[in-house]
Amino acid sequence: MSEYDLILGQTFQVTANPMTTPWQQAVTVASDGAVLLRDGRIEQVGHASDLRQQHPQARITDYGDKLVCPGFVDAHVHYPQTAIIASWGKQLIDWLNTYTFPEETRLCDPAYARAIADRYLDLALAHGTTTVCSYATSHPASVDAFFDAAERRGLRVIAGKTCMDRNAPEALCDTVQHAHDESKSLLEKWHGRGRAHYAITPRFSPTSTPEQLEALGALWAQHPSCLMQTHLSEQVPEIKWVRELFPTARDYLDTYEMHGLIGERAVFGHAIHLEPREIDRIAETGAALVHCPTSNTFIGSGLMDVAGLAARSVPVGLATDTGGGSSFSMLRTMAAAYEVAQLRGTALHPAQLLYLATAGSARALHLHDTIGTLSPGYEADLTILDLASTPAISQRAAEAETIWEAIFPTIMMGDDRAIADVWIAGKRRITDQSV
Repeated sequence: MSEYDLILGQTFQVTANPMTTPWQQAVTVASDGAVLLRDGRIEQVGHASDLRQQHPQARITDYGDKLVCPGFVDAHVHYPQTAIIASWGKQLIDWLNTYTFPEETRLCDPAYARAIADRYLDLALAHGTTTVCSYATSHPASVDAFFDAAERRGLRVIAGKTCMDRNAPEALCDTVQHAHDESKSLLEKWHGRGRAHYAITPRFSPTSTPEQLEALGALWAQHPSCLMQTHLSEQVPEIKWVRELFPTARDYLDTYEMHGLIGERAVFGHAIHLEPREIDRIAETGAALVHCPTSNTFIGSGLMDVAGLAARSVPVGLATDTGGGSSFSMLRTMAAAYEVAQLRGTALHPAQLLYLATAGSARALHLHDTIGTLSPGYEADLTILDLASTPAISQRAAEAETIWEAIFPTIMMGDDRAIADVWIAGKRRITDQSV
């Protein structure tokens, strides 16, 4: 007979998209909440007194007034860039040439790839992130290393071989045929294995010839249950470069569209400087966009119009963009998203920020029926937030008149110290021994 775990605390639940529905109607926090787990899934969500009475034999973990959330979902990362995070002073193209490409070359060594994959996932978990969508390098061993590390931790993840055949060091470039064949081999090995999903992954148009993009589009057409992830309109000089490389394309998005790389399961990172046609086409196809606010400010890319895109019913996720992003923390990323939105004239509510980091990112990654929400039948990935993790946060939360005023200081000032505990597929990682 299966055993039950009963998690007690304040529970954060999403019933609709607070970016398109008034947040008061879309999101609730129960002060006396409880989540019942069995066999790695959420069995029930309700009031503590009710579930205690219904399941007196359940193992109880009482988090008091801590906030029980779905595990954070980081929708765009580069795990191979873990070691170069917070490198000084470059914009996108210089960043790639100075820091990224030399570091990614090192992952040709399977042992080094394994070490970085382990390091990255442990850092992510320490910050409450339970699912990530990552780029690997062009080396198949880097893909195997990441999926293997995630499998050992029981994590639901998405990743893919990063494909390039021009404008990058020779050690990172492959051919059209290699990109297709190695991606095919890797997706056949990993896609749907346990909690793993594969994403066909051209880095971005400047580092792929039209022939390589065409081959990857054909591969995606043959395996439509995979995601396709890439970058779009991150910086103005990048867009100018794309125009020079693809003179017949209508815009940046068209460099993907003309090669079959757009659709409902497409995920485009950044998407800051979009043309009206691009927005229309993204909305029409159901493709998702991912907001990377710490990266966009750190390397001077610009301010994504999250509220405007969400109003067009475009699925928007949230991401750290390790290592162009300057933090492994989704809390810090939520804070940056708030600041970016303020600069664009919109004050995102704490409910909206938590949504973007959980159910919103899960929706962008087509995992919205599996993770990202505290609902019966969903996988039991949970992050427990201490809303008084530091003296500065505690003194502000003590003055709060509503639960949202109590949560907001943790979003704006929290870090890994706010992560009281993490549960992966119903198994506790025990990060707070006081509970």
